[in-house]
Amino acid sequence: MQRSTDGESKMPDGYDLVVTGADVVLDNGLTARTDLGIAHGRIAAIAEGGSLISRAGSLFDATGLTVLPGVVDAHIHLGHREDITRPRSSSDAESESASAVHGGVTTFVSYLISNEPYLAGVLDEVIEITSKGSLTDFSFHPVISTEEQLAEVEECVEKYGITSFKLFMYNRGGEGKRLGLPDIDDGFLLRLLEKTGRAGAIVCPHCENVEVNWVLRDRLANADPDGDGGLSTWDASRPSLLEAEAIHRVATLARLADSAVHIVHCTSAAGVEAAVAQRRLGARLSLETCAQYLTHTVDSPLGPKVKVNPPVRHAEDVETLWRSLSQGDTDTVATDHVHRPVTSKAGGIWKASPGFPGMETLLPVMISEGHHKRGLPLATIARLLSANPARIMGLSTKGSVTIGKDADLAFIDLTAEWTARDSEMHSDAGFSIYDGWRFRGKVVHTLVRGQFALRDGKACEDQSGKGMFVRRTPNRP
Repeated sequence: MQRSTDGESKMPDGYDLVVTGADVVLDNGLTARTDLGIAHGRIAAIAEGGSLISRAGSLFDATGLTVLPGVVDAHIHLGHREDITRPRSSSDAESESASAVHGGVTTFVSYLISNEPYLAGVLDEVIEITSKGSLTDFSFHPVISTEEQLAEVEECVEKYGITSFKLFMYNRGGEGKRLGLPDIDDGFLLRLLEKTGRAGAIVCPHCENVEVNWVLRDRLANADPDGDGGLSTWDASRPSLLEAEAIHRVATLARLADSAVHIVHCTSAAGVEAAVAQRRLGARLSLETCAQYLTHTVDSPLGPKVKVNPPVRHAEDVETLWRSLSQGDTDTVATDHVHRPVTSKAGGIWKASPGFPGMETLLPVMISEGHHKRGLPLATIARLLSANPARIMGLSTKGSVTIGKDADLAFIDLTAEWTARDSEMHSDAGFSIYDGWRFRGKVVHTLVRGQFALRDGKACEDQSGKGMFVRRTPNRP
């Protein structure tokens, strides 16, 4: 049993909050009935069950519940209505962070899309807007698309503690115009990797080969102009082999630049195989998948509602991805949460907007589909959703139930059965790809830095605006 040391000596008269009675998933992989002493927003003591009760400023009895470290969702898009580039109002952060805490998410890292220099006010603006509404802590991955932004990378690391940067490998031939982004090429990617390598940061590439995708898309659109093939057609227009090709390409350039890459939203067996092969060649590569690729296939009856880039795949890909989580080949699970309204899904597979919300259902998916159905240990889920993304993203105070870490905790009723309903989701998107799904395992309470952001299944409105921008720690070579 891990016990308090410095934490107790700094709080001789007691703790702000003591959590007792719960089964706690600890950072050593064990689950134990312990007391957690929380002081100044951090975990100050971990001790035998019942032993800290007398020193509680406030006592919370969590008997019957399981405590996991708060989820770190390192892949979301915090936007504004149809616009996914950035939040424009504090209400954007308020609604989506409320969705987050209902799913045990206590920190998110959002992609930030701009064609302007980030240090000319963009970062300050989005941090201020998000801080005014968020219930959770947060950071950003700026998308790098211009020479001015490329020149800012080291200063973003030093001044803001931003240690990850996104690059859309498909921004070629005008493909990025819908997001207001210029074209880039592999030479630009190499120069970004060189800069992040020197700065102790990472690149998060969207891995697809758009030039080949165009050829396949045009052929399919000519044969099926109304998109009657649905998700199968969308998958065929952006096949998994082209995802794998792009993973090989970016990892090869990362080896050339002596830099690290975090491959986001891996969808397929081919993608996992490419990542594993590149690791054997010496690539410093971490791998993320998303909940939708673990649960949905081209056969989903929801059709365009499940349209996403890269696409959902086939049943064999789903099972390969689950195995990769158990075997340690895939490091993290995230959401690629997008909160465009459901009206954006109109017009069939060719016209529907890609993406959907997911923060509220990420942990329930992993508990229900992973733990209960496939026997995935809770300790593995804690690594995939919390410890690993915190480590990869430089969130040094997040990710585990450890003395000195932030008291970010998700309280789960592992036996509770419930049905997801569009009408009961909390994202302002107003829908979920899990509508009608029966889950086993429900988030009951969520703590963010020792304060309840969700209690008894209801978001705590007084926590709105108390989420903080988190400086991250570079991993210098």
